Amino acid sequence: MSIHEECGVFGMISAETTNVGQIAYYGLYALQHRGQESCGIVVNHDGLFSSHKELGLVSEVFTADVLSKLPEAEMAVGHVRYGTTGGNSKSNCQPIVVNHQKGRMALAHNGNLSNAAKLHDELELSGAIFHTTSDTETIAYIITKERLKAPSIEVALSRSMDILEGAYSLVLMSPQKLICARDPYGFRPLCYGRLKDGSFVVASESCAIHAVGGEFIRDVKPGEMLVFSREKDSEEGIRIVSDETHCRTKEKKTCIFEYIYFARPDSVIDGISVHTARVNAGKVLAKSHPVDADMVIGVPDSGLDAAIGFSLESGIPYRIGLIKNKYIGRTFIAPDNRLDQVKIKLSAIEEVVRGKRIVLIDDSIVRGTTSGQLVKLLRDACTKEIHMRISAPPFLHPCYYGTDIDSEEHLIANKHSVEEIAKIIGVDSLGYLPIEKLGCLIDEEDRVHNGYCDACFGGNYPTEIPKDTRKDRFEMPLSMKK
Repeated sequence: MSIHEECGVFGMISAETTNVGQIAYYGLYALQHRGQESCGIVVNHDGLFSSHKELGLVSEVFTADVLSKLPEAEMAVGHVRYGTTGGNSKSNCQPIVVNHQKGRMALAHNGNLSNAAKLHDELELSGAIFHTTSDTETIAYIITKERLKAPSIEVALSRSMDILEGAYSLVLMSPQKLICARDPYGFRPLCYGRLKDGSFVVASESCAIHAVGGEFIRDVKPGEMLVFSREKDSEEGIRIVSDETHCRTKEKKTCIFEYIYFARPDSVIDGISVHTARVNAGKVLAKSHPVDADMVIGVPDSGLDAAIGFSLESGIPYRIGLIKNKYIGRTFIAPDNRLDQVKIKLSAIEEVVRGKRIVLIDDSIVRGTTSGQLVKLLRDACTKEIHMRISAPPFLHPCYYGTDIDSEEHLIANKHSVEEIAKIIGVDSLGYLPIEKLGCLIDEEDRVHNGYCDACFGGNYPTEIPKDTRKDRFEMPLSMKK
């Protein structure tokens, strides 16, 4: 498994001045799996913004000394990043803070705009000067332009949503308000909850709400904007207004790969347990690609739940055959030598797998390099047979909504048959989740079979396909883009 996913966002608003920065830290810690390039927190005390952003993990960037210097405040916005556009530099760290005639704004974004390049070029030609190479700054420019004409920040954001296309889950902070919004397709998850003291938190996943001691309320609806504002004279202390202007303007298309890989298994997205979705995938695999074997093992971490499902359906015992080094991040996020990362990350338990016929469950095969390394680990441990089962269909197409798969030429399934891939990675047999069964992940009977995006598997894109998909497209002058 070696694909990249974009980001995690977190926001908080309190009726009282408190340690919102520290709570945001714990929220980001729970979302670390969504991005390990950089992280940042901006806090807001009576309209004064204080921030800290840097390359690295949450625990590395926000030391005790750094956290102690973040002032107590009423609001906070946080972000963890893996960039699918722009390079890995400090300038691309989020949240982005913007100063303009009508105040300040801090913006955190998860997703990819499908019309980002077009908007970026239009803004440059109108005189805009960009300081980053991510499409988040493009969103910030659009909102700022609309804010200069609009009566409020929420009206500016609503108007901006008429212009933005593609995937965006946003958390925005103005001097007086915390606002979150999810694109009309609902590509990327976003939810909110409440703390015991009456504060509200917004996060990419429900696991982050639970991590800070909050109670999950609900997911933000596709196309919905929620405006949280402090009301000093009200009993509740915080007022919430829901704007559904953009709801139901598009068909819901939540990324199905959130359930297969991106999200933490203890999260719930749009009412569906991620753990349950992965167990369902394993059950489908057992029915679709049965095999005689001695045990089922999963590739940590996202293959474990599907392995349990395969075991439950097939009756083949589930065992722990691979151990993950808990002190290294996800292989796909590591920017350098992927092979070395795999060797450091995983090891086989030889006493368990020696001489055994195993079913190896993983979430996907992209280039095949990582899968080949996993198989070699098990062969070196004297495994007798390896039957690999993948809890996703073959990757055949690029993703333009936040998954860093920008070229079909790098996808092994685009060049080779299933049998050829099995031979390349060194397994005795290989089976993928049938694409027509994807709906079973979020509905065991597949009664719905809609409401999700599977364009990376089937090529059915909900939006217009962008002409320029290069990750460094914002780092090039206009003359080289033509």
